[in-house]
Amino acid sequence: MISFKGCHFPKPVILHAIYFYLRYSVSLRDLEEILAERGVVVDHATLSRWVVKFSPLVAIEAQKRKKPSAVSWRMDETYIKVRGQWTYLYRAVDRDGKTLDFMLSEKRDTVAATLFFAKALASSGIPLRIVIDKSGANGAGIKEVNKILKRFGCPTTITTVRSKYLNNVIEQDHRFIKRRTRPMLGFKSFSSASATLEGIEVAQMIRKKQFGLEGSGFAQFAALAG
Repeated sequence: MISFKGCHFPKPVILHAIYFYLRYSVSLRDLEEILAERGVVVDHATLSRWVVKFSPLVAIEAQKRKKPSAVSWRMDETYIKVRGQWTYLYRAVDRDGKTLDFMLSEKRDTVAATLFFAKALASSGIPLRIVIDKSGANGAGIKEVNKILKRFGCPTTITTVRSKYLNNVIEQDHRFIKRRTRPMLGFKSFSSASATLEGIEVAQMIRKKQFGLEGSGFAQFAALAG
């Protein structure tokens, strides 16, 4: 359960504000006005702090409670602008389009790919195959992960499949993330970008019905928060 101790607003108000911002194309200033019309006076800077503080915590709970995934994955990265510079959002979905894991990185290389694959395996188990594009770094990352698995005595070897056609699933899935981040016009810091993107990914996982929870999108978000 996520603690809201010390907050000057009730938990439902905070969660409503965070979920609304993560799920829909509104700016923080727009959200400030929307809340004010409903009698909740809170400035956009406070709203931003809520998003950055609580989104990663909800994402941790989401990874614990998501449904099991298929053993065939699709992996790719998309571009996110931070401080006027392009960074890389590594993402993986299974063959059915269910979100597995995600990681924002300042670099796009073998080290970053290996870290992402290790993170994804820790949260989602070991797949039989991972479909990627022609990226040499991603292929090298899978090789490094296979070496680690072998070192720990794991009998499974992950097969690398290079297919533009099969990877259309995740390329299409990027659209939902880009649709939400586009109105933000870039992030001011890497840490705030990473935290916000984690929350956006959770909102999309809720849209995909990955938790087996009942109720509205917000009700599921609140349930993840505990």
